[in-house]
Amino acid sequence: MGNKENAIYEMGKFDVAVIGAGHAGCEAGLAAARLGLKTVVFASTLEAVAMMACNPSIGGTGKGQLVREIDALGGEMGVNIDATMVQSKMLNTGKGPAIQSLRAQADKKEYHARMKSVLEKEENLELKQAEIVTIEAAYTEGKKRVTAVITKTGARYEAKAVILATGTFLSSKIFIGHSEYSSGPDGMAACNELSQSIRTLGLKLRRFKTGTPARALKNTFDYSLMKREEGDQPVVPFSFLTKNINIDQLPCYLTYTNEKTHEIIRDNFNRSAMFSGKIEGAGPRYCPSIEDKVKRFADKKRHQLFIEPEGRNTEEMYIQGMSSSLPEDVQTLFYRTIPGLENIEISRPAYAIEYDCIDSLELFHTLETKEVGNLYCAGQINGSSGYEEAGAQGLIAGINAGLKLRNKPPFVLGRDEAYIGVLIDDLVTKGTNEPYRMMTSRTEYRLSLRQDNADLRLTEMSYNIGLATKERYEKCLNKKTLIENEINRLKSSILTPKENTNKALEDLRSMKLKTAVSLYDLIKRPELDYEMIKDLDTTREPLDREIKMQVQTMIKYEGYIEKQSQQIEAFKKLENKKLENIDYN
Repeated sequence: MGNKENAIYEMGKFDVAVIGAGHAGCEAGLAAARLGLKTVVFASTLEAVAMMACNPSIGGTGKGQLVREIDALGGEMGVNIDATMVQSKMLNTGKGPAIQSLRAQADKKEYHARMKSVLEKEENLELKQAEIVTIEAAYTEGKKRVTAVITKTGARYEAKAVILATGTFLSSKIFIGHSEYSSGPDGMAACNELSQSIRTLGLKLRRFKTGTPARALKNTFDYSLMKREEGDQPVVPFSFLTKNINIDQLPCYLTYTNEKTHEIIRDNFNRSAMFSGKIEGAGPRYCPSIEDKVKRFADKKRHQLFIEPEGRNTEEMYIQGMSSSLPEDVQTLFYRTIPGLENIEISRPAYAIEYDCIDSLELFHTLETKEVGNLYCAGQINGSSGYEEAGAQGLIAGINAGLKLRNKPPFVLGRDEAYIGVLIDDLVTKGTNEPYRMMTSRTEYRLSLRQDNADLRLTEMSYNIGLATKERYEKCLNKKTLIENEINRLKSSILTPKENTNKALEDLRSMKLKTAVSLYDLIKRPELDYEMIKDLDTTREPLDREIKMQVQTMIKYEGYIEKQSQQIEAFKKLENKKLENIDYN
């Protein structure tokens, strides 16, 4: 099958070919190469490698957990953002540790440049600028399997496995007002020929849509009318390998729309590509355009938006929370009604983009397609949205392609083991009718699947399949030992109801002791924590912040974690139970 007769020349044999070098393609290619497979990664332009086509940030609620898991498994996203961030914040600090998520603003050009460099230097990996137009397949042992990919210029690359990570480039169209034209994100060329080859293989395609806000020049904002948002100190890294991050953080700014903004948007609904019927594709419910927000939440007087830097060496700022498909003149009008944006000069207008993707129900949990053997799909082609969701899927697809070619068992994470497990299970068992976004609420066992313990959950698994390095594994083992030793020490450290002890507890607004109590049980008190009792703890040794936080969380939530562990065990028994003799009709 395929277009072999059109191939002009043979360009060699590879184990794995990755089509696309966005966040999914980068993780897929690196995972396969690091497992020892000869890998080639294709990007239609090398400027698209790890490109941040939308928001210049990594992480966020539900997404920070994914990045930590990618890192714990030996992926690159966490290391890359640690090296290129301009601001870092822990979100939801007023809530429990299960809901807290790390988010960092990136220098988007640096993020792209560093990831591109990592791919270029990776042993077993070749990075190529080429548009793939055909995926070849042939029947072997009664099953259709991929055999090669062919570029637009007729170069044929033999491959035992292919990973599709095309992002929003597949037959993509840009919409701004009544204007529509063939284009990929950020003015890059669309990939218009590959869709037909994918259909020929037997996969069904559908249309999804997403959007991105405008970029504007930072010297045209009035920052005195906005709330300044600083980063956290100290900076908490994404990667478990990063020790410290010392950077001058750039500020973000918060402002709000108002009734005048909404009036202009309402008056121009008929000029929006979204409401005029031009866009066929389903858009993301959890990241709606500003016109969608104004229509759906008609009673809401204002919507917040953040002004975020795109990097250290650019004048462009990103207007987060204001994606739109309205024409440029309307965009300028409504942006200029917002406090601080009265004199805004837009450098890149907001736009909507529509693209081809598959139905994720056509995939196994390994992300291999059911229709074609050794063909894997990762990222937005599976109907998800977001860099973090894409990176997670790319990593799993790369791992499973590598393991299958080595005749090793597949690597599938359960819903009880990782956010990545929830993400993939949702996609391949429930499907999605809109761009899927990871949220903490989707995760039943989120108290056990916190961002802070991702390495303790996943690094040993990754090391056992040959991906996580020995250095990473030993660091994780050392962390486990330190945590266990500290918890045991706190359990065996006993305080008696002495006068000075009770005075210290009174000062901390905690009840006096009437009988002896361990430091472990003292930390369980709602009003106390690990740091607060340090003066009562005479045998304490210095420990890293992440060890202390882990110890405190395990003590504070011991009962809840134990209850969740029992739920997980019950779930596992039911998960493996065979349903027999059921007539579903």
